[in-house]
Amino acid sequence: MARQKQFKRKKNAINGWLVLDKPYGISSNEALGKIKRIFSPEKVGHAGTLDPRASGLLPVAFGEATKTVPFVMDGRKVYRFEVTWGVETNTDDTEGEAVATSDVRPSADEISAVLGEFVGTIMQVPPKFSAIKVAGERAYDLARDGEEVELEARPIDVHRLDLVECPDKNRAVFEAECGKGTYVRAIARDLGRRLGSRGHVTELRRLLVGPFGEEDLIGLDEIQEASEALEEGAGIDALVEEFVLPVREAMDNLIEVPVSLDDAAKIRKGMAVLLRGRDAPLNTEVAFASHASVPVAIGSIDKGRFQPTRVFHL
Repeated sequence: MARQKQFKRKKNAINGWLVLDKPYGISSNEALGKIKRIFSPEKVGHAGTLDPRASGLLPVAFGEATKTVPFVMDGRKVYRFEVTWGVETNTDDTEGEAVATSDVRPSADEISAVLGEFVGTIMQVPPKFSAIKVAGERAYDLARDGEEVELEARPIDVHRLDLVECPDKNRAVFEAECGKGTYVRAIARDLGRRLGSRGHVTELRRLLVGPFGEEDLIGLDEIQEASEALEEGAGIDALVEEFVLPVREAMDNLIEVPVSLDDAAKIRKGMAVLLRGRDAPLNTEVAFASHASVPVAIGSIDKGRFQPTRVFHL
């Protein structure tokens, strides 16, 4: 019997960012899998995992945008989260088991009075169920196996922590703006202890990652409906035009140095070029070169020379 030929689906050359509103109940990788089935990109990744029990902003990078993922992940994040008082769990959210309880329910005034202690550069012990590595293994794997996990406190940056509302005496809603490595679940745990109560996160939504905010969010249902409305095997360009942001959106906080067509060609070959112009920067650790507003490469500037480290093919 003749072997039936297997045809691989054609991959699409897509470059840019899709700012997905990840729904509650699925993992970041599951959400990414759905996006891959719709767009069939040659290359794709995401910037910053969200737990299945969290929703909100998940930046998805296509093609050349994957080279800018570190700059997005290093940016500030904003989370809105609900804390339920009276119970602390071993995961610091609803997934875990109760490990401590309290009858104390802090008032709005009592909560507001201590929030300043959680702002600035502070020391935080990550949750035992976290991706932190301990002797080469993830803390959550060790914790699930029943091993006692002791994690060391580490410095984190909390730029803002606001009390949004107290729907009832058992719950409080907060908004936090924080840096890389901050665990909101740990903030909830430590707030509960500081207030003489206990607490865990019962709702969590991410509103901002680096340059991407709520105004950029696109729902998975919206993308799926737009895809189904197109003819089979056609219209990927229409989806990209509607939903995908340019690669340069991820580099808003970097210095941009415009270069000539000739210099752009040299940079794409990995060559350093001397920046021209009275206002050209002399030294900076990270910048990006562009020609006609199209990114050419990310690199550094030393004594007025731009040295590429990551070249774009756009």
